[in-house]
Amino acid sequence: MKDFRLYAITGEEFHPGRELVEVMEQAILGGVDIIQLRDKKSSKKNVLKKAQQLRELTSKHNVTFIVNDHLDVAMAVGADGIHVGQDDLPLAETRKVVGPDMIIGISTHHIDEAKAAEAGGADYIGVGPIFPTKSKEDVVDPVTTSYIAQIEEDISIPYVAIGGIKRHNLKQVMEAGAKRVCMITEIVAAEDVKARCEEIIGLMQEYEEARG
Repeated sequence: MKDFRLYAITGEEFHPGRELVEVMEQAILGGVDIIQLRDKKSSKKNVLKKAQQLRELTSKHNVTFIVNDHLDVAMAVGADGIHVGQDDLPLAETRKVVGPDMIIGISTHHIDEAKAAEAGGADYIGVGPIFPTKSKEDVVDPVTTSYIAQIEEDISIPYVAIGGIKRHNLKQVMEAGAKRVCMITEIVAAEDVKARCEEIIGLMQEYEEARG
């Protein structure tokens, strides 16, 4: 998969009155490298419609498109990848369904899960939640930046830090070693989404340079 820096997940409840595609296009124009559609409440038909719209958008801008959980939707729209959780279809079975070429990402909350994901052929892992978050229901306790340090030492596949990451705590995440971050509300709830993404990327570059 193409390397990436800023990963955005949809969160329509955080931008009422604004269309999903409009918000995500502004994120892309601001520098987001990956868009993930996460929708656990809509009907399958509506999830498919949103996925079709986002697939068209991401193809236009040459940005990676990931679908959360819905393997059938991901395959139907030709998404670049699928993201699964620890309680979803196991990694090996997911690979059998989607084939050898689709990106598979998996959420991890413990180093043993990360090692299993790497050994099982995941293309990338989510590492978190780093901080408390209200963007996701039934979330596990924060793993803190110490988990990033463990990942840096023991895992070689790409990973993205996620969970409660905002501009005010981004420096902590970067100082722990993270090179890629995922955000939801910090991006989609912004009044000016494009400017917010540009600001975040600028901060990431600054902290990377300081880290050396």
